[in-house]
Amino acid sequence: MSYSDAAAPRDERPGAAASDRSLAEVVREESARITATLTASFGSFDLAEDAVAEAVVEALREWRVQGVPPRPGAWLTQAARHNALDRVRRERVLRDKVALLEAAPPRSGESAATTDERLPVLFGCCHPALAPDAQLALTLRAVCGLTTAQIARVTFSSESATGQRISRAKRKIATSGIPLRVPEGPDAAARLDLVLTVVSVMYSEAHLSAGADASADRDLADDALWLATVIASAMPREAEALGLLALLQLHRSREPARAVDGELVLLDDQDRSRWDARLIAGAHRTLERAAMLRRPGRWQLHAAIAACHTDAADAASTDWLQVLTLYDMLLAYDRSPVVRLNRAVALARVEGAAVALAEVDVLEDPLARSHLWHAVRAALLRDLGRDDEALAADLRALELTVNEAERRILTARVGR
Repeated sequence: MSYSDAAAPRDERPGAAASDRSLAEVVREESARITATLTASFGSFDLAEDAVAEAVVEALREWRVQGVPPRPGAWLTQAARHNALDRVRRERVLRDKVALLEAAPPRSGESAATTDERLPVLFGCCHPALAPDAQLALTLRAVCGLTTAQIARVTFSSESATGQRISRAKRKIATSGIPLRVPEGPDAAARLDLVLTVVSVMYSEAHLSAGADASADRDLADDALWLATVIASAMPREAEALGLLALLQLHRSREPARAVDGELVLLDDQDRSRWDARLIAGAHRTLERAAMLRRPGRWQLHAAIAACHTDAADAASTDWLQVLTLYDMLLAYDRSPVVRLNRAVALARVEGAAVALAEVDVLEDPLARSHLWHAVRAALLRDLGRDDEALAADLRALELTVNEAERRILTARVGR
């Protein structure tokens, strides 16, 4: 059983309701950190999750009677740690580790986990021996504390398939001896890029819920931004970690203008006065720190492209030539079809729709199932006066779109 999947029994007493609300808040804020700490200490996701689940049940029972303790996070940490030690004793394994852990108990009120304790778990979840979908699901569970149902929703999978994916990943870590550590030497750069990719996918998934409106899943988006901050803080000499953090800060800064009353507002139409100036300034400082390390990479270039948009007072004053130049530089690091599609959008602003359409048509094979490819192609065809072909492309984009806010934009375009 996972702590995040357990349902609390109902109790109608006012005191119980208050303690239950406090417990729910503590579980949200602390459980993933506690799980990460115990996983790093004991080397087992299952042991850590079970120990935290038992601690949550204990808190549910005791806090209703005795009230919420002064430091609820520390209480839950200590209870989970005791549960883990008891399990180790009962199973008669890791005796030396038990003695070591008992010799250095955590101080009262100590943080549930430090940055250094979470990072090894994150890198373990993103080991290349695990499939990409398993890496994402396991990170969402072990590091961010999402439930199986939440992970299934944001990854467009069934709960049963998601649960099996997580279980297989845990077994593979245990049976293959995958280390829960931050790699060093030649493997470090490749593994870091994999970790950053998973965090980026997490942020993207927060905006792609099937059947949802334009509002992002703020919890998932916040978790991704939090993870990017954790990585950048722990690895301040890694330029790409800073690049991803800057990128997510810039994306997050546009959220107030991107979704208005549940409707999606495209970049050109956004009210830029609604953008978060504090986040934008922080992102620019982060990107400058990355540039000072003189180790360019794809995440820094993605962030630099996003920064170009925040530099413009309005859509009309965007420096599209600079954007296109940055995309050309990005192709040296990332030639994925999506990057090339985004470059074509910038190319249309600089060299015209006909040149951009030729680039887009080359991407048909890898992106034929992408609604964005059809939508971009429709816009270019319309600019060229090929309205019938544009309508057909928009209709195909509409067929492939699952997000309701995007569907409404395409429906309106088709109607016009």
